[in-house]
Amino acid sequence: MRHSLSCSFVSTFFFKPRLGVWVGLLTCVFGLVACSVPPDVVDGAGEAHGSGRQLALSRAAHLLLTTPSSTVPWQPFALPGKRYVAYEPVVALARPSLRVHADSSVSILRRRFESPLPMPGRLSFSWKVDALPLAADLAAAEASDSPVGVVLGFEGDRSRWTPKTHRLSEMTRLLTGEELPFATLMYVWGNKEAPGTVVVNPRTDRIRKLVLDSGPGELGRWRDHVRDVQADYRLVFGEEPGPLRVVALMTDTDNTSSALTAWYGALTLENAVPAR
Repeated sequence: MRHSLSCSFVSTFFFKPRLGVWVGLLTCVFGLVACSVPPDVVDGAGEAHGSGRQLALSRAAHLLLTTPSSTVPWQPFALPGKRYVAYEPVVALARPSLRVHADSSVSILRRRFESPLPMPGRLSFSWKVDALPLAADLAAAEASDSPVGVVLGFEGDRSRWTPKTHRLSEMTRLLTGEELPFATLMYVWGNKEAPGTVVVNPRTDRIRKLVLDSGPGELGRWRDHVRDVQADYRLVFGEEPGPLRVVALMTDTDNTSSALTAWYGALTLENAVPAR
């Protein structure tokens, strides 16, 4: 029932221009109003993925993407009305990785924690892309695509939200059973924004992006990053982080109608070591 309701909710947004401005925002919060991909999926190329291919992705994600324990596995999500292209396990430049051939599409791979992580610590990951989204602008609602992204969703005091954010979260909760994260931190690769730039989502300040790579200079090369999640949250939001609820990979090229290939290498999320 929740599946059909959430699909109807997003589909309604796509066909009502007055509400359609929210679609990009909802994409940024890991498909919270998305329909989870069933065992047999049709990707953007129209090819059916049988259980064998899904099993291969599940195993690869389990081996490559290491987080504190959770009973919820890494799960792909597809947004109705948006082209979905599946991740697939490959080896790229001697590295096991997950590859996605993006083409005017949104590809999300998400893991939720049934008990939020109270103190997320170091996050290490790698990514590689062969092109950038055409004319992408992270600060523009209609062009805010990124070829690769690692997305973190946090809990917090929702009484501090603006009325606008409360309304969006309430609509989502009623129709999907999930509230929006209190705050969302996204690590991204930008077209023109300098590394270290913080970009506030134009529709809500509870979603903010931290640019780690920028421009075409490193295309085709693996980029390795090690981040202190709590320090980055303080930098981006100017406050202490709450518990971490969800982590996701997201390659997003739909707004700019771009085609590119992205690879994600090993990802490790650790708990912080308590100070003595």
